[in-house]
Order: sequence, then C-alpha cells, then structure tokens
Amino acid sequence: MPASNSQTEASPPDGGFQAWGTVFGCFLMQFCGFGYISSFGVYQDYYTRVYMTNYPPSAISWIGALTSFLTVNVTLISGPLYDRGWFYRLMIVGSLLQSLSLFALSFTKPGQFYLAFMVQGVISGFGMGLTYAPSIAVVSQHFSSRKRTLVMSLVTSGTPLGSMIHPIMLNNLLNGTVGFAKGVRASAGFVSALLLIACLSVRTRELSAPTVGYNVVARKCSREVLFILMTVGSTLFQIGFYFPLFYLQLDSTKHGLDINFSFYSLVIMNAACFIGRCMTGMVAPYAGVLNSTIASTVACSAIIISMIALSDMASVVVLGLAYGYFSGVFIALIVPLVAVLTPDLSELGARMGICFAFTSFGGLLGGPISGALVGSQYKWWIASLFSGLVSLVGSLIFVVMRLIIYHRGINGSPSMAGGDT
Repeated sequence: MPASNSQTEASPPDGGFQAWGTVFGCFLMQFCGFGYISSFGVYQDYYTRVYMTNYPPSAISWIGALTSFLTVNVTLISGPLYDRGWFYRLMIVGSLLQSLSLFALSFTKPGQFYLAFMVQGVISGFGMGLTYAPSIAVVSQHFSSRKRTLVMSLVTSGTPLGSMIHPIMLNNLLNGTVGFAKGVRASAGFVSALLLIACLSVRTRELSAPTVGYNVVARKCSREVLFILMTVGSTLFQIGFYFPLFYLQLDSTKHGLDINFSFYSLVIMNAACFIGRCMTGMVAPYAGVLNSTIASTVACSAIIISMIALSDMASVVVLGLAYGYFSGVFIALIVPLVAVLTPDLSELGARMGICFAFTSFGGLLGGPISGALVGSQYKWWIASLFSGLVSLVGSLIFVVMRLIIYHRGINGSPSMAGGDT
C-alpha cells in the first residue's frame, strides 16, 4: 500500500519497529548500491590486467563512471516520484534491474567491453539510481531533525561496509579458482538476497501529498545562492573524488607491491570510510554540517595530491586510511546538507534530484579524465595533482558558502554552520 512520501514535521516517531526496520532496509540498499559501485576498483584492476587487456584504463573506467553517474543522475526522476508516493515501486523496480544486470554481466566474455558497458554501466546504474535517493530520504519521515543527521549517517554507512565486503568477495572469486562468470553470479546472488530483505523491511508513513510541483521547486532552487553554490562545489569536488576509489588498487599493483596486499587496499580505505560515516552523525550536529563538509573536502583534496608519494605498503595504508575516513565524512554529509537547505521537507526528494543531477557529472568525468591522465605510461603524479586541485576548488566554494552565511548573520539551524553563526 504505497503511502505518500511527503515529509512534514508532524510527530515523527523517532524510533519504533517500523522506523528502525526502515533504517536497516535502507542501510542494505546503500550496501548493495554505492557499496558495490565503490568496489569498481576491483573490476578496473581485473579488466585492465586480465579480462579486457586490449582496452586502456581510461576506456574501462567509463564503465564505473557511468554507473556512478546514472546512480546519482537518475535521482532527477526518482526524487520527484518519491515525493509523489512511488517509494515502493522505485524500490522493487530498481532492485530487480540491479539484480538482473549483475547476473547478465556474468555472461560477458573476455574483450566484450561494450556488453559490460551496457550491462554494468547502464542497466545497473539506472537500477541503483531508482533506489539511491529514496532509500536515504525516507528515513526523514520517521525521525525529527534532532536525530535525522545521525540516522542518515547510519544509513549511508552501508556504502563503506559494502565497499569492504564486496572487494574481498570479488577479489577472491575473480582472481581465484572460481573465475569471472561464476564469481560474478555468486556476487549477484548475494546482492539479490540482500535487496529482497531490504524491500521487505522498508516502510513509509501516511503523510499528506505534496502540493508544490517539481517546476516550482526547480525555480526556487535557481534563486537560492547557497543551494547553487553547494551544487557547484559538490560537482567540482567529485571530479577528483573518485580517483582513489577507482585507481588505488591498480596504482599499488603497478608500483610492484604484493598483489595480495593490493587486493586489500580498497578494503583498508573503505574500513576507514565506514568509521568516518558513523562518527559523522555524532560530530556534525555539534560542529555543523557545512563546517564538517569544508573540513572533510579540504582534507580529501590534500590526500589526493599526496597520492603522488605512493610507493610502498606503508604509504598505501596511510593514504587509504586517511582518504577513507574523510571521504566517508563527506559522503555522509551530502544528503543532510541538502536537507538543511530545504525549508519544506516535502520538497526533499525533488531537491536531491536537482542537486544530484548536476553533481553526477563530476563522477562521470572524474574517472575517465584520471584514466586519460594516467595513460599507458602510468604517470600517476599527473592524475593525482589534477584530481587534488580540482577537488580543492570545489572545497573552496563550500568556504564561500560559509562566508556568505557569516556575513548574512544567519542564525538558523545549528546543524548548518555550527554554533558560531
């Protein structure tokens, strides 16, 4: 029985079986969604070295880039549909597409780049995009603003946990005795089971239908300077954001490090990412969502540039832990940042769709650009420097937002800018 998903502040339960069941289901959606995308570094490494050796890394990275792009960009569709009460349909259709795409990927033969591109990049990305934004936004129906940032952080922590489990599973399956076809099928079966549990766990509340049309929300956003700056800053930052996610494992392998250790480089990074996301929900309400965003993006930019120094196991561990933690903080804050800039939460789905429709281009361009800069000669320092600098420009735009808030003397939600506004 689909319920309307417009969020009002009318007596959210702030707990209970349905509320926490929904949190668990949405956690699993993130585990199987962006948690799987974040493990694309395993596919990038395997395709480059073994399965599609006739294609350069920049071409292969388009698969992961397109998956990420569609996952975020399809929120332009799923966001408004979520606001109109299509939550359950989005969960079911999106889960089916994701499951079927992974099973179809297992039938890809060596060198069949375009089939993998369509199945893994297009179909899987579209399916994940239908579930991504709704599975985060729906928790705002069950929790008040006092707990919302914490709960959203718990939900999004499913991504780094998935980014730990999926790489371990995929590396052992693809590079072991199982092989690509059976390995991908095993992974598809695992993901499908979790998506089924997620669909059975999530619930919406009976709330009033939205009265504001999508076009009206878009016009509002186009006149809000802070919303525009947030969107531009996030887009620029994400052009460089995906470089470590896609290339850390391949980078460590090409530097002559033990291949078994390289397989776990993404696990190290995503373990730290899990900690960062969980801690964000406790720290951000006191430090401020925007302040925490600034700190995490500046730190990420510096770490990406520091990847120039990657040369041994110690450097991989340090860079992986540092980047994982601060990238986890940033990802955990994206939706709360949109939420605190949304005066009417019945518009949250539409605003997420508008914001993510633009920021998704950062993910689409980042991987291929980095791959082209690395080139066949594997010039890692060029890609590291470019990715770090463009991410730093994005983080400076968040600083501009903070200055605007300070000069306006905005005394709104402490979750936006901290207690010093």
